[in-house]
Amino acid sequence: MGQLMGFLNIERKNQKERSPLERVNDWNEYKEAMTEEGARKQAARCMDCGTPYCQVGVTLNRGTSGCPIHNLIPEWNDLVYRGLWKEAYERLAKTNNFPEFTSKACPAPCEGSCTAGFVSDPVSIKSIERAIIDRAFDEGWVVPKPPLRRTGKKVAVIGSGPAGLACADQLNKIGHQVTVFERSDRPGGLLMYGIPSMKIEKDVVDRRIRLLEEEGVTFKTGVDVGKDITAAELKKSFDAVVLCTGAVKHRELPIEGRDLQGIAPAMDYLTASNRHLLYNEPLESDLDACGKRVIVIGGGDTGEDCVATAIRQGCKSVVQFGKHGRLPDRRTEGNPWPEHPNVFSVDYAYEEAEELFGKDPREYYVETDKFTGDENGHVTGLTTGSFKKIEDGRAEQKKWDADLVLIAIGFRGAEDRLFGDFDIEKDPSGRVILADERSYQTSREGIFAAGDARRGATLIVWAIEEGRKAAASVDLYLDGKHSLLKS
Repeated sequence: MGQLMGFLNIERKNQKERSPLERVNDWNEYKEAMTEEGARKQAARCMDCGTPYCQVGVTLNRGTSGCPIHNLIPEWNDLVYRGLWKEAYERLAKTNNFPEFTSKACPAPCEGSCTAGFVSDPVSIKSIERAIIDRAFDEGWVVPKPPLRRTGKKVAVIGSGPAGLACADQLNKIGHQVTVFERSDRPGGLLMYGIPSMKIEKDVVDRRIRLLEEEGVTFKTGVDVGKDITAAELKKSFDAVVLCTGAVKHRELPIEGRDLQGIAPAMDYLTASNRHLLYNEPLESDLDACGKRVIVIGGGDTGEDCVATAIRQGCKSVVQFGKHGRLPDRRTEGNPWPEHPNVFSVDYAYEEAEELFGKDPREYYVETDKFTGDENGHVTGLTTGSFKKIEDGRAEQKKWDADLVLIAIGFRGAEDRLFGDFDIEKDPSGRVILADERSYQTSREGIFAAGDARRGATLIVWAIEEGRKAAASVDLYLDGKHSLLKS
């Protein structure tokens, strides 16, 4: 694979990023595509490992190691290195339904377990993946491929995020008639409304939806299953139903002052911003960061996206609270390869904040105690303690000014009402309980569940893998065949 000793002799490079001070003035994607020559050079760093850990896709120490959809990474790296781009796309598409999404929104656990990373820097897998799929669309290799025959079986997929789209795509490929129900006005789920355009521009999502429609998948938007159509009606009209609703019930922060105006869940804020950009809808004052002192509570990716969005809306300042400490600059003994590397990094939003405001917006070990407001019932600030106690055991107290507070402390699983209509149980974490984990079937015959609704909020690649596996089980249930089953 690649060049002998290439992983040592060739410096790792990722795709270029636009200047922070330039990109904060628009909502376009902040990363630029890698050149053909750049991608071939980076692919040359892929080594001929005996076991390519980049594609194993397992959970180690509560983190994802390798690619959950088992992308054939060494194979398409070698094809890129040799200039065989169409063949590289064909290998990529064999395991990944939507490389244009994963190459932009996935945190690349494949790179964290890359064997080259054990002795050097890992291969720039994510950048090469994007180069392949960009080339495929530019060359016209990605075209509708409707199935040659129809089985006569009908499947309803509830939810059009990555899991729902992958499930629908797989089932449609082998001839089942698939209808995707989406309660929002546009398909795509979090790809459309939850992820900012700086990561995935929305015409990229629309392009894939059009391809699926041309292949025969039907999308029904603005349909709230359980309200506009009942579970009984679906079971009567379809041979199987797959619940891919995501895990969008946000975690709350039930402390003093939570009912003040100007405090909002992160996903409400991101959705409002995306809708504003798509339809030029006016933003509610309490969901607009322009001229405001913004505090984001929660240290994860959703919180980071809130930071980047607030910057583009013209915030006066922005701070992000995390309950954990700063990550180390290098792996610790308790975080060995091939586990996902829990190390410090300055991602896109933090780089932008540093350029604009002169410092990284992240604060560590912060515990929010209460919100304070004015006589009109609007938030004006908050009081925090520290998860890290000082010598006498007390927590250090601090007051912060804020005009907009965004809560991004995670999700509590799938929403209740829909699953109550299907009479399906969830565990204490809000995840759908399956009768059989291998089959993805719930306790109700013919009703399946996949994605974040079953697994809990996680990575886009896990969602796609869940959708693919659920589709295989649905096909086996309908036709008794193993057409889609993976070993």
